Amino acid sequence: MNSQSARLKVLSAGIFSLLLTFGVARFAYTPLLPIMQQQAGLGLAEAGWLAALNYAGYLSGALVASVISDLVLKDRLYRIGLVVAIVSTAMMGLTNDPWLWTLSRFIAGLSSAAGMLLGTGLILNWLIRHNHRPELGIHFAGIGLGIAGCSVAVWAMVGSFDWREQWFAFTAIGCLLIVPALAWLPAPDTSLVTKSGEPMRDNPPSPLFLRLFMAAYFCAGFGYVISATFIVAIVDGLPGLAGQGALAFLAIGLAAAPAAFNWDLIARYTGDLNALILAAVLQIVGIVLPVAVGGLLPTLFGALLFGGTFIGMVSLVLTMAGRYYPTRPAKMMGRMTLSYGVAQIIGPAIVGWLATRLGNYSIGLYLAGGVMVVGVVLLVILKVVEKRDAAPAPCLQN
Repeated sequence: MNSQSARLKVLSAGIFSLLLTFGVARFAYTPLLPIMQQQAGLGLAEAGWLAALNYAGYLSGALVASVISDLVLKDRLYRIGLVVAIVSTAMMGLTNDPWLWTLSRFIAGLSSAAGMLLGTGLILNWLIRHNHRPELGIHFAGIGLGIAGCSVAVWAMVGSFDWREQWFAFTAIGCLLIVPALAWLPAPDTSLVTKSGEPMRDNPPSPLFLRLFMAAYFCAGFGYVISATFIVAIVDGLPGLAGQGALAFLAIGLAAAPAAFNWDLIARYTGDLNALILAAVLQIVGIVLPVAVGGLLPTLFGALLFGGTFIGMVSLVLTMAGRYYPTRPAKMMGRMTLSYGVAQIIGPAIVGWLATRLGNYSIGLYLAGGVMVVGVVLLVILKVVEKRDAAPAPCLQN
């Protein structure tokens, strides 16, 4: 197998892993939320807490990823995580016990961390080690395809399957996805040189840069999670848009599929931080359009903007983290995701609480947009810190 064929096979393993751990284990919950509220008695606040517990599992997985340096152990946990993704999906259809649903969403979060952080770290390490450009746009297409695929699957099953049967259908899909996700990712190489013999060295950022970066990524996580979790329910509740939530979610997925690859290209010309700022500004517009303007076309345009930016931000941030730590990319990825993950726990819980008092989730989009504005300010400050850190130290004269 030639070098480019091997690269595409490894990246395809990543796509299938994200289709499973995000598209099935994580994002199936979003389009299935309305039918679970109708048929399984899931309440507004309970829906928010289930989403929050999913992110608690993701956060726990990020914490594990941030402290593990052994590539062999990371590979083993990645493969276990893919199996857990299938188990957590089957659990949702096997019971209507809220406590078991909670456990399912928590371990689904763990599996998402395995796919996103451990899998991404292993793939980035493989790319750098084999002298390929350290970009993950193709790999991260799996998230957008997973969102779009979930939307299409739920749309196709409406009227034919009840909420339990739809979870079982997603379980069967997961059993197909796991095969290439496991088979096409090679066992990790633990040597400290690339295939061309060049040493692999870490080049960590300054502590101030890292703290500001984590704070900005917290804001991005808050902005992302509200739309990603509640967009179907929010759109269905807007005047004249009943039943259109799944269409908005499909638009998010379709826009997200090529987004990471597109932002890789943009970052080549603008620089990583400028690309992040641009993506964040566009994401703010996408988040607030459905409630600020209303109507189907503005809502779909907002969904396209949101889908076309959130995964681009994740891809850029995790790729930057991997470049700082090429020998152990999941280390900084895990720390960044801890920040992102805390926001993903807080966000759904707050919006679920607000929804019980206001009767809908719409206020959550305004809140998400406001937090994202703070994130943009932090990214602008980060550019100043990056420039300062890159400046040569002044020479001391006698």
